[in-house]
Amino acid sequence: MKKCVMIMFVLCLSLHISMNVEAVSPKKLSLASKSAILVDSTTGRVLYEKNGYERMYPASLTKIATAIYALENGNLNDIVTISKNVEHTDGTKVYLVEGEQVTLKHLIQGLLINSGNDAGVAIAEHMSGSVSEFAKNLNTFLMDKVGVSATHFVNPHGLFAKNHYTTAYDIAKITNYAMKNKTFRQIFETKELSWNGKEWKTVLITHHLMLKGELEYKEVTGGKTGYVNESGQTLATTAENKNIRLTVITMDAKTKSEAYNDTKKLLDYGFKYFVTSSLPKGMTYKKGEEIYIIPHKIMFTKLINSNVSEHVSKNGELKITDRKGMSLESFQLSPIKVKAEEKENTRDTLKESDKKKWYSYPLIMIIVIGSAGSIIKLFRSKRTNF
Repeated sequence: MKKCVMIMFVLCLSLHISMNVEAVSPKKLSLASKSAILVDSTTGRVLYEKNGYERMYPASLTKIATAIYALENGNLNDIVTISKNVEHTDGTKVYLVEGEQVTLKHLIQGLLINSGNDAGVAIAEHMSGSVSEFAKNLNTFLMDKVGVSATHFVNPHGLFAKNHYTTAYDIAKITNYAMKNKTFRQIFETKELSWNGKEWKTVLITHHLMLKGELEYKEVTGGKTGYVNESGQTLATTAENKNIRLTVITMDAKTKSEAYNDTKKLLDYGFKYFVTSSLPKGMTYKKGEEIYIIPHKIMFTKLINSNVSEHVSKNGELKITDRKGMSLESFQLSPIKVKAEEKENTRDTLKESDKKKWYSYPLIMIIVIGSAGSIIKLFRSKRTNF
């Protein structure tokens, strides 16, 4: 009888443990790119990185920054007259010619979709008068508005210069910032666009193989490629499903295949293990005699199928932690004044965390109770045969 009871107890305990594990723990990835990073596009949380904060040459990923700067600081309907300097720009082009007139928006489209270096120079001259002045303004914008800390650009297109550098983390941050702009998103996700230039009439097709479908990955929503000898293959990719929006940056891969394989690995990893969650605006917490309220919707990233705990400090700082106690996010709450009788109905975070320990596992409790009933019946049937 004791042996039977012990077996049932072990079975129930094993089931409890298996259901209490968060998701399968993420494992280390084998990446060919020298630098790579995976970020939750919504929260900005870094989900995986390999040398993500190391200084790298970005090549044409620079154009993401040029595009969002022009979108936020320029008039898209402005008519830009192409200079001789623009016409003689090196590298990938949309073949602008001196005297040609193009709208600023169309130049941004040529910059992102076909990676036109000449479009980048035309934007720079229109916005700031020269490439050097534009670079100064762009760097200030990236530091003050976007919040990068390890980026310095000397041109708008990414052609190699020793003092033109960034990190995978900063490029991800710039991309996430840019994706908040509706027009940028529309251009970034464009697969093809008619181009009716003075000297070049064609259909521009994105260079990003996942975006245009040559390499199938249905969740991909946008992308930008880059390459110069000194940078190797660089790639920026955005993707989303119902649980999370992701940004992947890979830098200094030897081949395109390596860059795309690394990107796929990182996207698979992000979609498998993580979800973006939230706490609603207006939720209240009681800490001692003080009551605090969430002033705006709070977004945070967690492992899929994991539980989180919320704790409020004496000064009103809300800390969200996983079941292992690891901090996911922290936010400063706002104190509010309420009537004494209303405090009894306000959420007490300490009591709430205790409730979670019980209510997080309703299925387990049903199984345990059911198992207990079976054990009792077994005991009774055994007793009648003694």
